[in-house]
Amino acid sequence: MTQPLPLHVEHIFTMDITVGAPQMAGKGADGMDLRIVPVTGGVVSGPALQGEVLGGTAADWLRVEADGTAHIDVRLTIKAASGGLVYVQYAGIRTGAPEVLARLGAGEAVPASDYYFRTLMRFQTVAPDLAWLNRTLGVGVGQRPPSGPRYDIYAVR
Repeated sequence: MTQPLPLHVEHIFTMDITVGAPQMAGKGADGMDLRIVPVTGGVVSGPALQGEVLGGTAADWLRVEADGTAHIDVRLTIKAASGGLVYVQYAGIRTGAPEVLARLGAGEAVPASDYYFRTLMRFQTVAPDLAWLNRTLGVGVGQRPPSGPRYDIYAVR
């Protein structure tokens, strides 16, 4: 019998993003509410990547179940401190007890330990100093303070 292989992760950056008012698109064929949430900017800081999140063409195509569970689908661009651009696409889930999700939906500060918020990130860049990102999967541990989403991003090694 073989043993499971270990999973190693390394913190590479933290990303704080700012968002605009959601555009309520209505219920999709799957019965979920579709909300298009513009990403207006943000800051990336950490041991392996620093820079800013560029607004304008970034958004979360958020699908929300009746119980408040959110299915995240984000595309954004990071401008690294070195000047290189990094395209980031990530999907994830934010879920918890209905009363906790209702508090989050109302814009309240809720401890991150009260809900589950995880993402899987893919990166693409032509910047030579950031090429390692093209071969890296990122796992994000998210939280949703009133100021906007925050992600601690770990490279899966």
